[in-house]
Amino acid sequence: MKPIAQALAVALAASPSMVSAQAIRWLTYSIPETGTSVDFPASIFTEEAGRPDGYGQRFRTADKRADITIQSAPNAANDSPASFLAKNHPPPRIQYKRVTPRFFAVSSYKGDKVWYDRCNFSGRWVHCVLINYPAAEERDWDHVVTRISLSLHGR
Repeated sequence: MKPIAQALAVALAASPSMVSAQAIRWLTYSIPETGTSVDFPASIFTEEAGRPDGYGQRFRTADKRADITIQSAPNAANDSPASFLAKNHPPPRIQYKRVTPRFFAVSSYKGDKVWYDRCNFSGRWVHCVLINYPAAEERDWDHVVTRISLSLHGR
């Protein structure tokens, strides 16, 4: 293989669009203490990146361009999704916002990244996924973010 073709092949293999064309290895990530579970693309988010408040884990891509936080935290004030979101002062220019009695999902842009947060409310816990990824690759990430979001559950 010629050097230019080889470099292009390596670059394409690392992009989410190529990852989406290849089979993604999905696992279920669970937080036993709170009953949180979510479909997790383990072949995309391959590195642990610390722990959030409450229970859970942060992960990132090997190239550090995207990250995900899966977390559960107590809902000590028994907030509804709307009041919880308001208390956390989301940025004023949210591009997508859906609030129901059981969850909220919000998304927007911050610099060259898209951020997406979904939190489900059940019992005394808030179960969340927070995802950040390159805005230039937004369409490539849509199916991944949708599967993660729709699979989030907690007891």
